[in-house]
Amino acid sequence: MKPRGLLMIEHRLIEKVLLVAQQKALSMTELDYHPAFVETIVDFIKTYADRTHHGKEEDILFAELAKKKLDDDHLRIMKELIDEHRQARAKVKEIVELNEKFKKGDRKVVPAITSAVIWLAGFYPAHIRKEDAVFFPGTEPQFRQDELEDLLNRFYEFDRMMIHEKYQKMYQALRS
Repeated sequence: MKPRGLLMIEHRLIEKVLLVAQQKALSMTELDYHPAFVETIVDFIKTYADRTHHGKEEDILFAELAKKKLDDDHLRIMKELIDEHRQARAKVKEIVELNEKFKKGDRKVVPAITSAVIWLAGFYPAHIRKEDAVFFPGTEPQFRQDELEDLLNRFYEFDRMMIHEKYQKMYQALRS
């Protein structure tokens, strides 16, 4: 498998989860809103889509590509992708803040929460298409075969360490 193959497999799960999130968000009202469902979606996006998936992209792939001589189009796209990751993080932060307001009794935030979830579900497919169809295949030739194998091994190591990172943070939060 190539490094982009692993990233594309992760894209398929992100798409599936966000499709379910969108479907549920479209039918939510103030009367049947479930903050735990939104917390589950937030956890998935923060842990899987952002920290695990975007982490491999930004911390490994993009860092290695920054050492290569990319053409102007691929440099521009890489900057766009990083900016899009920031946009997604900001939207998730907004959802978390609104969900906290709901849990404190503010029922009027439900439309804003569902709108933000729907925004994420609409945002990711275009972002993913840009990576899958343009950026990954366009930048992969920058790497030799041994470099691709090294990237894939680094991706696997990154994934292996994620569970430890998540639960070390949980332990620190419990102690505070």
